[in-house]
Amino acid sequence: MPVTHTLEGQLPADVLGRQDPELAEILLGELERQTTTLQLIAAENFTSPAVLAALGSPLANKYAEGYPGARHHGGCELVDVAERVAMERAKALFGADHANVQSHSGSSAVLAAYAALLRPGDTVLAMGLPHGGHLTHGSPANFSGRWFDFVGYGVDPESGLIDHEQVRALARTHRPKAIVCGSISYPRHIDYAAFREVADEVGAYLIADAAHPIGLVAGGAAPSPVPYADVVCATTHKVLRGPRGGMLLCGSDLAERVDRAVFPFTQGGAQMHTIAAKAVAFGEAATPAFTAYAHQVVANARALARSLAAEGLTVTTGGTDTHLLTVDPAPLGVEGRTARGRLAAAGMVLDTCALPHPDVRGLRLGTAAVTTQGMGEAEMTRIAALFAAALRDEAAGRRVREEVRDLTGRFPPYPG
Repeated sequence: MPVTHTLEGQLPADVLGRQDPELAEILLGELERQTTTLQLIAAENFTSPAVLAALGSPLANKYAEGYPGARHHGGCELVDVAERVAMERAKALFGADHANVQSHSGSSAVLAAYAALLRPGDTVLAMGLPHGGHLTHGSPANFSGRWFDFVGYGVDPESGLIDHEQVRALARTHRPKAIVCGSISYPRHIDYAAFREVADEVGAYLIADAAHPIGLVAGGAAPSPVPYADVVCATTHKVLRGPRGGMLLCGSDLAERVDRAVFPFTQGGAQMHTIAAKAVAFGEAATPAFTAYAHQVVANARALARSLAAEGLTVTTGGTDTHLLTVDPAPLGVEGRTARGRLAAAGMVLDTCALPHPDVRGLRLGTAAVTTQGMGEAEMTRIAALFAAALRDEAAGRRVREEVRDLTGRFPPYPG
């Protein structure tokens, strides 16, 4: 596929294009892919040009181990200001006593939360991986499964909703040191108050892994875990629309433990260009425009869920409260992995995921990126029709691909 974008306005043409045309071509090719296909991966979004500018700023040059006012390197006067701005904006945005904005990723944030509250061998209750738990919720391939004794709770196989009676029963039986609430594919709001009640009953810490819904929380489109959880772990990308990275929110009583768990226990130098980009994103998320965006993300997800159900796909839990939904394509005669391949060929990029039924792979998709592009509920209906057409008839892929190209052409993420 030929690259049609120019370097002008997207990359510094006189630097990267001339010095390293091979890498410039790769970057432009990725820009072409992102802007001519439908980005339906629930964990992805398009950052603003201001966020991208901060990421490509001279702050990338600065080594800054430690925290503002207590660095291990000189010359940190201005990056200290940048980090304080990011922290204050995060605290105000989420109503938290303390914010740590140094985590390199959501997984790094979860690791730091465990390091602050647990010791190796402690028992942790979290959503089981087959039901939508994250790798950091006890996968044997991950540090969490190797260092801690995880017990998994699940969802009701019929409704797809979290079985809170099972959560309570498992907590009473195993007496975990911590309970983790959060998922990579749960389309409904988490009942943080219910988890807090169980945690208090058994004397456990409550850790909220809010990587997916935190952007909706910022925009007032989802309930906040901050009043209920001892520590909230989150990412700054996804719906929040910032740079790829993580953060932690907690009360003042745990602030020092959380900070020391991030640095020096689990990480070294902070990425100051990323922290500055986080500050930009927090500032954007505090605006009325972002509030409207967050609510439109949910409206689009619900419209997409309704339209996919009308096309014959099975939507788990019967719909969604958030930016994501999970569907079973089996009624259209195709299983999850094959479906993902057909949709990719037709220009629709998304993920597979586990479904509540044993050994069934479904599809996970989200509306954060397409909403950033300006698409609304009418476009969600069109996407569902293209989605179903590509799954019903593999030969229709080329026609669908052209229609996708036309749709994305009308909604560029970076106009001009």
